[in-house]
This record gives sequence, structure tokens and C-alpha cells, in this order.
Amino acid sequence: MTAKLQIHPIEPKHWLDFELLFEQPGGPKNCWCMIWRDYPKGELGNDKSDRKAGMRERIRCGEPVGLLAYLDDVPVAWCSVAPRPSFKKSLDGAAQVADGDKWSLTCLFIKRAHRSNGFSDKLIEGAAAYARSQGATMLEAYPVAPDSPSYRFCGFLGQFERHGFRATGHVGTRRNVVVKTL
Repeated sequence: MTAKLQIHPIEPKHWLDFELLFEQPGGPKNCWCMIWRDYPKGELGNDKSDRKAGMRERIRCGEPVGLLAYLDDVPVAWCSVAPRPSFKKSLDGAAQVADGDKWSLTCLFIKRAHRSNGFSDKLIEGAAAYARSQGATMLEAYPVAPDSPSYRFCGFLGQFERHGFRATGHVGTRRNVVVKTL
């Protein structure tokens, strides 16, 4: 592959590219990576347009929400990574939300045509670097086993272990909780 994957934190100037990636066939246009995000009561309905508006507002305000990856100036991948307090308490099964020094990586999405090219690894590395640059001391993720019938968008356990994450527990029956000190 001659082209290099370019990874950028989402900023307002990236909105149209982000929207293009999410609304393509197979894109995460139903959740807009808002399912586990914390939001004031009543901010979001059960409608995907509400979720999209909620994500757009966060991006417009400059809130960290994740990374967008480009190949030849075309958006091809996404990684949801943000400060842990911006997510719901139930994300990791903990009773309390951790302080702002911990960030959470909750989703990896790669366009089907670009899967199996190592882009997930690049996104995990990029997420750790981005969180560290923003003052995080720990990155948490919630991967599943490769044979899991659901939550595959969270990534796979072995992949995170190869990047230095260590398992600390489980959430529900499928998701593992893994952490990496940054």
C-alpha cells in the first residue's frame, strides 16, 4: 500500500467527512457513537437524527469525541475515544465515573473495503497517543472475543493485548474491560 493513513482528532471542519463516513452503506448511522455517551436528560431521543444532532453539537463545541482516519483524502475509518467522564457510568460497569485522567475507547469503524489492512491497530495507537497528548494517564477499552456475536465494533481482546492493554474485568457477558497506562 503506497498511501498512508492520516489520523486526525475530529474538529468542526471535519463534520462533512465524518457525516459522509457514517451515512455510507454499513456505516454506524443508527447510533452515531452516542449510545454510551453521557447526556443531559432529554437531550437525545431514540431517533437516529437526535443522535446525529447530539454528536454534531459536541463536535461543534470542540468536545473531544474521537479520531477520523483518511486514505488519499477520503474518510475511511473512525475511532471513538474521549475522556471517561463524557460516557455513561454503566459503560464499564463501575459505580463511579473515573476522573478526567482516564479516557475510553468505545468503537472502531472501518469501511468494509479497507478492513484487514491493519487500520484498527493504527487507530488504537492513534487513540493512545491522542489521549496522552490531552493529559490522559490511562486508556480503557471494552473489546470482545473474536467469536463474539455482538459488540464487535469494540474491537477484539487479543488486538488490545498486543498494544499493551491488560484485562481488568468484564462488563456483561461479552465485553472485556482492558486498560493501558499511558
